[in-house]
Amino acid sequence: MRPAAVLGTRMAGLAALAAVGYAALLALLWATQERMIFLPQPLPASHRFDFGADVHETWVDVDGARLNALHLRLPAPDGVVFFLHGNAGNLQGWFASADLYRRANHDLFMIDYRGYGKSGGRIASQAQLEADVRAAWAAVAPHYAGRRRVIVGRSIGAALAATLAAEVRPDLTVLVSPFESLRALAGEVYPWAPAALLRYPLRTDEALARIDTPVWLVHGDADEVIPFAHGERLHARVAHGTLRRVPGGGHNDLDAHPAYREAMLAALRAR
Repeated sequence: MRPAAVLGTRMAGLAALAAVGYAALLALLWATQERMIFLPQPLPASHRFDFGADVHETWVDVDGARLNALHLRLPAPDGVVFFLHGNAGNLQGWFASADLYRRANHDLFMIDYRGYGKSGGRIASQAQLEADVRAAWAAVAPHYAGRRRVIVGRSIGAALAATLAAEVRPDLTVLVSPFESLRALAGEVYPWAPAALLRYPLRTDEALARIDTPVWLVHGDADEVIPFAHGERLHARVAHGTLRRVPGGGHNDLDAHPAYREAMLAALRAR
């Protein structure tokens, strides 16, 4: 065989090997998405929360599982904040911000997603996750008829909050550290992966366009996970929205910034 033919055969073999490796990598991404996107920290069933006598543990029954929830109940609240947390941790860490809502005189209701904290089951699809959120809202919102109902979502929870708000029309929606869509964010991190591979597109942008009640966007301008530009582009999509920048705020340290707490209080007190 001539050298040129040998080289061509070797190159073809290498190309075929690369194609097989690429296909295997894509198959791995498809199969392990939940483990890459969701980072739950389970808690033992015996775990007891200690956030004060006005915080009550409760449960929400969903299809095939029970979701653990905490409910801050004040004597005479102005309304309720239905809070959807980020993709890591559990209620033990996320509910530590309850004092902010006490100051705003709003009750606070927060769930752990499937597999997080003491919640049962596991996340299997975006449709399932959105249905769970909808069921949790339906369990608490009717108790606040005639009072202010606010949906707050942070990070991945912001996408879920936007989708829910577009359906139930709360008095206010607050999206903290939101991405335009998980598909857009994944495209920035994994530009070589086909967008169609993602089973959790989580289109905050599309949901936001359907919300016709007030929206506040709160975003740190030093966010190293979801760039501030995502918040800016979302703000450009909604005429009735307010964007509050948290100077120097990163993705996981917002609670430590006075500008974040001030923005949240301003949002909850705005009419």
